Amino acid sequence: MSWVDGAAGSLFDLDNLPYGVFSRAEESPRVGVRIGDHVLDLAPVAEIGDPASGLAAAWRTPSLNAFMAMGPDQWAIARRWIDEVLSDDVHEERTAPHLHSLDEVELHLPIEVGDYVDFYASEQHASNVGRIFRPDQAPLLPNWKHLPVGYHGRAGTVVASGTGVIRPCGQRKAPTDDAPSYGPSRRLDIEAELGFVVGMPSTLGERVSTDGFAAHTFGVVGLNDWSARDIQAWEYVPLGPFLGKSFATSISHWVTPLAALDAAWTDLPGQDPEPLDYLAVGDRAGLDIDVEVVLNGVVVSRPPYASMYWSPAQMLAHTTVNGASVRTGDLWGSGTISGAEPDQRGSFLELSWGGQEPFLLDGVERTYLEDGDEVTLRYTARGTSGGRIALGEVSGRVLPAT
Repeated sequence: MSWVDGAAGSLFDLDNLPYGVFSRAEESPRVGVRIGDHVLDLAPVAEIGDPASGLAAAWRTPSLNAFMAMGPDQWAIARRWIDEVLSDDVHEERTAPHLHSLDEVELHLPIEVGDYVDFYASEQHASNVGRIFRPDQAPLLPNWKHLPVGYHGRAGTVVASGTGVIRPCGQRKAPTDDAPSYGPSRRLDIEAELGFVVGMPSTLGERVSTDGFAAHTFGVVGLNDWSARDIQAWEYVPLGPFLGKSFATSISHWVTPLAALDAAWTDLPGQDPEPLDYLAVGDRAGLDIDVEVVLNGVVVSRPPYASMYWSPAQMLAHTTVNGASVRTGDLWGSGTISGAEPDQRGSFLELSWGGQEPFLLDGVERTYLEDGDEVTLRYTARGTSGGRIALGEVSGRVLPAT
């Protein structure tokens, strides 16, 4: 049990301890860890016992990258030390001055993003999209159950939760239009996803096996892959998403370390046909994480991550199977999380079935996002102490096109 007021039994107790980057007025951003409704400034506490601490030096930087690059052994050492400092009363007097209420700090983008890749790992989402856009064909394309389909996104437009999202402009062409037109997207959407952050890099030519997932992956963030469906539909053949996706991707302020998710691993729903050898995984390769999609304060969907067809270890293995390397700070998204039921769909494209079947929000029919809408994605999972933990939520408000 933590001595920090309000932490015990909360969604941010000792079995969670996510990392983020914060600052106070007129101070530089630096690394902290969340406990309850507080953030612990890690560097000065580490320096109390070891003024030359390498961890303290990494935690004084304005991103998690230096700490993540230290590797799994240091991640484990740091987690054990933080647990001790926040649980043993002997540390309270000297640690408490470095504990700050969340309402007194500003939170920042937690990582310097290297490359960003987005996958398409939900069978339900991929099938729904196939039925919407290709109603006369098989919902899944022939390659879908043989490899985790993905595309390279734009790392420079990954933004922290709370950043406003300007409605993108681009070319649009409806099937009934004679020619494309230019203007603001009329079908702005979200995709409720989970993001995975690379801690330890690999070398060019090295393949990361599915067994190497934990050695290279630091943790998990909430992720919203904002999508302009009308721009995307016109541009994506034959090379895939481009401007319909690259304008903004929001991630949470908090990175949940993999160790906090030890109790959340579960079996995949089943893969048929059996994947090729480099994609082979054992039991408990999936994650049981509950997601809520909140539009203007109202929960409109509850997608279950446990339904995802492809596991995070398979996504990383496929990313590197051709010899491509990963770097500290690389980010990959799971793709939209959607379940089998209508109220488990992780995008408004699916919730409104391509805009043809509006859903109700406080009695009003809705399809795609309107200016002023605010979307929040919330995540919870089973914690190692038997209760629930919260992953960092991610929010964004739609701003008018400029």
